[in-house]
Amino acid sequence: MTENSTLTIIGGGLAGCEAAWQAAQRGVVVTLYEMRPHRATGAHATDKLAELVCSNSLGSALPDRPSGLLKEEMRRMGSFILVCAEACAVPAGGALAVGREQFSALITERISQHPNIRLVREEMPTIPSGTVILASGPLTSPALSQEIAHLLGSEHLYFYDALAPIVYAESINTEIAFRASRYERGEEQDGDYLNCPFTKDEYYTFVSALLSAQTIQLKQFEAEIHAGVKAGAHTFFEGCLPVEIIAKRGVDSLAYGPMRPVGLTDPRTGRRPYAIVQLRQDDLAGSLYNLVGFQTNLTWSEQKRVLRLIPGLENAEFARYGMMHRNTFVNAPTCLLPTLQAKVRPDLFLAGQITGVEGYMGNAASGLLAGLNAVRWLNAQPLLELPQETMLGALCHYITHAVPDTFQPMKANMGILPALPETPGKRKVGKRERAQLYAARAIAQLEDYLANVGQMPIPAVTASSYSYT
Repeated sequence: MTENSTLTIIGGGLAGCEAAWQAAQRGVVVTLYEMRPHRATGAHATDKLAELVCSNSLGSALPDRPSGLLKEEMRRMGSFILVCAEACAVPAGGALAVGREQFSALITERISQHPNIRLVREEMPTIPSGTVILASGPLTSPALSQEIAHLLGSEHLYFYDALAPIVYAESINTEIAFRASRYERGEEQDGDYLNCPFTKDEYYTFVSALLSAQTIQLKQFEAEIHAGVKAGAHTFFEGCLPVEIIAKRGVDSLAYGPMRPVGLTDPRTGRRPYAIVQLRQDDLAGSLYNLVGFQTNLTWSEQKRVLRLIPGLENAEFARYGMMHRNTFVNAPTCLLPTLQAKVRPDLFLAGQITGVEGYMGNAASGLLAGLNAVRWLNAQPLLELPQETMLGALCHYITHAVPDTFQPMKANMGILPALPETPGKRKVGKRERAQLYAARAIAQLEDYLANVGQMPIPAVTASSYSYT
């Protein structure tokens, strides 16, 4: 390390915290800026670092699923966020879900107590000189957004993201809502979800009420678009569509989407329901449950009226109503390298959702890579450009090589990985086996690459472990 081995990180979300920890553990002095509570975002509810504002699920933990493969790669690279998440896990079958308050509190405690991290609670409206990681997230402040647009020479794009409601467990009618998992195997283990079953008539009554319900106008979000930063199309990210938007695609679209009843049997009737709403535990105490896949932009009064038409939620009390917020991301193919460096300034790295990487673990993983590369930059070492056969490498390749005119955020998925080589005469493999082959190849490529570049992971952190190598 040189005497100037200092790093500035803007944004205390998943990406920023992961990057800060990786750099600090390697002896870099980090200044981490987080504007909350000095400046609110409209979506966050606390001043904690790494607050999860949408679902509390971090996706599948199964190693042959896209999100699970990404987690396994992060584990082998020494992810700080993943260790914290697993310490705060709540029942979610084959998925990794966390008690959101405990999760953000744990990360805040560890970051705040690290001897190499200085946490500054104020807005950073400019991009300073020196080595910087910009991880300001989808709710970047107007002043910083203008600075980014000016520096990168790239207009920002916008899309709207919606949050699902959360209800108090004691207000759920468990004489109707039953505890079960799809097929009682695979991704979900028995008893991890509460299920609210619909008859056909109940479902159509619900959809009719949903379609006629009043939604919040988007003008309040459009007003946040500041001078000098032109908005792109005002659209929803496909993976977070509000249920009322899905319902407009057809009366049965919800029954084949977030309300699909496959693999579930209503114990009261012994038959599969016509549709289902699943509830997932949202805190360690089991006092809160969120409506899985039920993002919405209905007014709060309409949410109370319409969502109480769900069987089992007729007396539901809401700890949080669904809401919408504007997400911001740069046109990454025009301004970023696969190392997550800005093309116009090699000592500036971007990480998290502002890059166009979607999903909690995708954001954290990009912070992991940015943190490691910032350290390597400070040490005058070659930067990491992960193999495209790895999930993180494929994500970084996608966001930096997509067609700029149609660029949209991307979650981890097997479709962005290079195709498996064909073996003449070999039998055709099924989808599950093919996923396992993709995952095995990814881990093998990652381990070989990290060994060759000498990028060995630091030991798994504990609550009292702040030593670095």
